[in-house]
Amino acid sequence: MGFFQWRPYVSVAQRRANAHREVAKLKKQGRTISPVNIEGRIIAKSVWGKLWCDNLERYSDYANRLPRGRTHVRNGSVVDLHISKGKIEALVAGSELYSIKIIIAPVAPHRWRAICKDCSGTVDSLVELLQGRFDKGVMNRVSREGDGLFPYPGEIKLSCSCPDWADMCKHVAGALYGVGARLDKQPELLFVLRGVNESEMLAGTAAGAPLTKAAPGKAKVLNDDQAAALFGIEMAEPVATRIKRRKPSIKLTAKRKRVAKR
Repeated sequence: MGFFQWRPYVSVAQRRANAHREVAKLKKQGRTISPVNIEGRIIAKSVWGKLWCDNLERYSDYANRLPRGRTHVRNGSVVDLHISKGKIEALVAGSELYSIKIIIAPVAPHRWRAICKDCSGTVDSLVELLQGRFDKGVMNRVSREGDGLFPYPGEIKLSCSCPDWADMCKHVAGALYGVGARLDKQPELLFVLRGVNESEMLAGTAAGAPLTKAAPGKAKVLNDDQAAALFGIEMAEPVATRIKRRKPSIKLTAKRKRVAKR
């Protein structure tokens, strides 16, 4: 085969079958395999997964290569994906099984402190944070280009064992989209990848304690008459009031007893 001759076409099904045979060998050698499985056309459905994918697509450096990466992750070609501090490692099925390694710089301490400060008082619990249940202001801050939580191209180093000369080949693009899909189920991995502690974003806290809820203002508290009018019910008389009303009758009864004795 000449240098510029195209390789024989191999169907997606055959590529995946070949990849699974190679993966089976790796399993026998004791490697833990974690494939990316996507149902339907949508790659990421959660807030964190979508923000990850949106961040990739905002950079023109990646624009030409990303579409083929979406195809790869949708058809199950990302047969293994692992995320750790500052590193993404994957196996992607192509003409053969290719190894991908993506290095991502950690968030600079001053940048992380600024994010936490700007989001202070807005996230009440770790559950809310990981589920993406926060206001638009927090979303805009963590996804802000250049100084948010998500990496920009200068913080990302890409490598793949395939012969493609481009920094971002379709296999690397597929692995990057695979991260978005993985964050749907394990959003905490974003913070692991970026080398930060997500609990530091919690509101008003040093150790992740929930915010103290302020007592309702006087104008927001209904008195008995207002509550009765609002709900159409007869409010029970306070005990102290009932006692005060009984006292005169008690004194009167005692007076009548003295008169009776005379």
